[in-house]
Amino acid sequence: MKVVLFGASGMIGSRVLQELVDRGHDVTAVVRNPEKITAAGVRALEGDVMDESTVASTIKAADAVISAYAPPQGHEEAIVKATRSLVAGMKQAGVKRLIFVGGAGSLEVAPGVQLVDTPNFPEAFKAIALAHRDVLPVLNESTLDWSYLSPAAVIQPGERTGKFRLGGTRLLTDDKGESRISAEDYAIALVDELENPTHVRQQFTVAY
Repeated sequence: MKVVLFGASGMIGSRVLQELVDRGHDVTAVVRNPEKITAAGVRALEGDVMDESTVASTIKAADAVISAYAPPQGHEEAIVKATRSLVAGMKQAGVKRLIFVGGAGSLEVAPGVQLVDTPNFPEAFKAIALAHRDVLPVLNESTLDWSYLSPAAVIQPGERTGKFRLGGTRLLTDDKGESRISAEDYAIALVDELENPTHVRQQFTVAY
């Protein structure tokens, strides 16, 4: 499958890139610094997700787009602008399928209560969590075949086990009450959705 990946050099994006390569997909990575992309067989292009014409030109003939874009710290709201640009560029290019690396903050911990709105939610992550939540209406208003994959509450580099659970819009926790996923296993879930779409125009989540 021809896939264009934005944000391929980040913590999650780099794992998604490797998973795509390992599964034999034809990948174009659009990043600010192409020299950071060293995976064999990947086309690395310098591009700006904020420029819809750049988006349109880099994704022509793609089967799908994956966004792992992470905004600069202190400018978290930029992810909403980036999403609007991505949606517009995809419309121009006639590409319908988008898989979005989302946030966990918009997952519910109780009916009508989202994780980001709970009293103990870490202040340091609140701005990016709220910005990620604001992405969902932008996707909903679009005509794209999007999927928004929220990680567990904690996502970090770790093992690729292939053993995890999928859920909907409710935060998944284990028998200890913890909500975790490795970036490597998150990448498996994301590329699984690419290859076998089961959450089109839906938010879903993955955790141990």
